[in-house]
Amino acid sequence: MDAKEMIWERHSVRDFLPTPIPAEIIQEILEAGHLAPSTQNRQPWRYLVFTENAKIQKLALHCGLIGLSNFFIRQAPCLIIACADLKDNIKINGKDYYLVDTAISFHQMLLYARSYGIESCWLAAFSEKKLKAYLKIPENWKIVAMAPLGYPKEKKGLYTKAVSNFANSSERKPLESVVRFM
Repeated sequence: MDAKEMIWERHSVRDFLPTPIPAEIIQEILEAGHLAPSTQNRQPWRYLVFTENAKIQKLALHCGLIGLSNFFIRQAPCLIIACADLKDNIKINGKDYYLVDTAISFHQMLLYARSYGIESCWLAAFSEKKLKAYLKIPENWKIVAMAPLGYPKEKKGLYTKAVSNFANSSERKPLESVVRFM
């Protein structure tokens, strides 16, 4: 899969086969994130990796009320939670860069996973307070996002179809509306 195909055909996947992802592939995916650029090479990202379905199912119950919409994560063979250690944050022009740096790293991981036919769904719908308490995450860490990863089922389930329709996620704004040449 070339870079264009990897990006042009990327979409959120919520229906996974139960097939486990081999440990060496998960290690490569993590390394892809580890190699990402960051502001002044601070590398604030920290990753929590779940590969046992029973633990993923239990975690799904601790995402808070907003996280109930993510019940589909229970079927994923892998779940990664992207966190940032604020001790490695840098502020430039009044902006915290831990979010940018961690997002770049995490996205790099999710794109790399596609080279193995592994798909994902970037999630922000969770209660950070409830998840932090459940996982006993240090106070100086922030949860940035999480994503279930797995080999996709061929057909979309009813929930996936409903979410895609509700979010109108197949529609992209025209390029001209988001780009200004100067």
